[in-house]
This record gives sequence, C-alpha cells and structure tokens, in this order.
Amino acid sequence: MPHFDLNGRFGGQNRQGDPINGNLAPDGDLIMEQILENLNTTPLGQVLKKIALLPEVRKQKVLDVRRRLTEGKYDLSSRLDVALDKVLEDLTT
Repeated sequence: MPHFDLNGRFGGQNRQGDPINGNLAPDGDLIMEQILENLNTTPLGQVLKKIALLPEVRKQKVLDVRRRLTEGKYDLSSRLDVALDKVLEDLTT
C-alpha cells in the first residue's frame, strides 16, 4: 500500500511500518502531531473546533418547528435573521 510522504509524493518501497498490524512509522507520529498543531491555527481548524463545541441537536424542538412551519404558524423571516446574526457573531468571535 503506497504512503504519502511530507514532500507530497506517493511511494511504497520505503515504508517503515505496517499500518495494518498497528505499527506506525516513526515519521507517522510526527505527521499526526503537525496536523493537530496546524488544526488549531488554520481558519478551517478553528471552525471545526467551534462546531465540535456546539450542543447536540434537540430533536423535539426541530420537530416542533417543522410542524409550525407546515401549519404556517412560524415567522421564518424574522427568526432566520436572528439565527444568522447569532451564527455570524459566533464565527467571528
């Protein structure tokens, strides 16, 4: 199985470990550490971190809003503006 090296090339002849058997190559740990370090400093990493901190979906509330939408008893435009403002505020702070 080919591996991806730090220079962006694929290869398979210089493998230093066998991932199938659970033996990571010594440089595999270094690559994972670099990925985790960069995850916190990149914009995408910061967004993923904020997403991970979000609360779980409240299914009952979602079902209630869906019901009210189909009945025409939910003011979507004003609530959508408020929700988008909150999302943008959370993403920028």
